[in-house]
Amino acid sequence: MILAVLSMGSMSRTHAQSEVECHLKADLVSNYIWRGFDLGHVSLQPELSVGWQGLSLAAWGSVGLSDKDDPREIDLTLSYETGGLSVGIIDYWNDEKGNRYFCYKKDKTWHTFEGFVSYDFGPVSASWQTFFAGNDYQEDDGKRAYSSYFELSAPFRLATCDWDATVGLVPWKSCYYETSGFSLTNLSLRATKDIQITNSFSLPLFGQLIANPASQHFYFVFGFTLKAL
Repeated sequence: MILAVLSMGSMSRTHAQSEVECHLKADLVSNYIWRGFDLGHVSLQPELSVGWQGLSLAAWGSVGLSDKDDPREIDLTLSYETGGLSVGIIDYWNDEKGNRYFCYKKDKTWHTFEGFVSYDFGPVSASWQTFFAGNDYQEDDGKRAYSSYFELSAPFRLATCDWDATVGLVPWKSCYYETSGFSLTNLSLRATKDIQITNSFSLPLFGQLIANPASQHFYFVFGFTLKAL
């Protein structure tokens, strides 16, 4: 899943380029918070992506470091970007309860597939995500829930830090998000600052306040990013 500090967890934005580009990085976070929901404790979250001509394939993962009961997660994202528009598909999977990765049978798979569309307007970006296949059903009738999430994000610069303000909501009932209807689930404010270590190496540090009005929870996440490529 895509961490709230990133907003779309595993959805990395790769601008159109004429040559193949590869990116490798990892975040170390004090809590794994995704779209306003607590999914784990101290976690290492690597990401590897390859992009060409606006087309991007990314792998994102999370492994708990402080609690052996935190599930491991691997998400794969295929996306295309042109101008400010991005569209794509994400395959979410975790090993909770010993789930097998290569199991895609209906009612047995722990994969969940999500389609998304987003647009960067400059001062603000908007995104919509909907689960269309995999493990996303309503508990009361067993029908597909089409769990969805809408988010607005506004980046800005203040006091030598890069900031990002986010508002996210679940539009209708979803057992996946544990909501009974329209719910505001993610209000967050994140600050990032690059700490210069050497002339050629800097360490991005970030802190993020996250509130989930629907569940009445509040979080403070701290972390840093290591970039290899």
